[in-house]
Amino acid sequence: MKTLRYLAFCLFLIPTGAKAQFETFQDSVVQLYGVVMTADSLRGLPAVSVIVKGSGRGTITNSQGVFSIVVLKGDDIEFSSVGFKNKITRIPRELEGNEFSLIQLLVTDTVYLPASIIKPRPTREQFERDFVNTDVPDDNIEIARQNTDMAKRRILAQALPRDGREAVGFNLAQNARRYYSAGQTPPMNIMNPFAWSEFVKAWKRGDFKKK
Repeated sequence: MKTLRYLAFCLFLIPTGAKAQFETFQDSVVQLYGVVMTADSLRGLPAVSVIVKGSGRGTITNSQGVFSIVVLKGDDIEFSSVGFKNKITRIPRELEGNEFSLIQLLVTDTVYLPASIIKPRPTREQFERDFVNTDVPDDNIEIARQNTDMAKRRILAQALPRDGREAVGFNLAQNARRYYSAGQTPPMNIMNPFAWSEFVKAWKRGDFKKK
């Protein structure tokens, strides 16, 4: 019996509490409307962002700078536009009624850039001289062409150590020459025309020059 009385009492209080909470929320809702203008010329600013901070809601002003948005009492409203300083306005918590209007002025945000001095060439002759003598850095194609040059590849081949494949090939070639004359006197290449041909090519390349 006591449980039924308790349930009936709770069912009686729930609508009353919900109604009071709804009335409190309804009283805090404010219809905000106004116009955004420049502070120096009082000209209406179009496309100004009007954002309720912390809620992710907002709007923009029309072509005359007029806007309208639903907010809550105590909300911070941020006005921002390119070329102007941001401005934050708070809706009064003690506001009577559910409407609030304002005229928001934005101050021009001046940005000073470093000075640039452009000097023309005194004469055409000086321009042509400087243009011809300007050191233009190599592009990727020119760098690739230089890296594939025969002389540079030869220098790199002499300076860089052999990789695994080259070392194995050299070792196999040495073993093949050694096994070719196994058990007998190694042949002399002084009368070998192919050996003389390789010697002449190496001489022309400069392989015997002191580095």
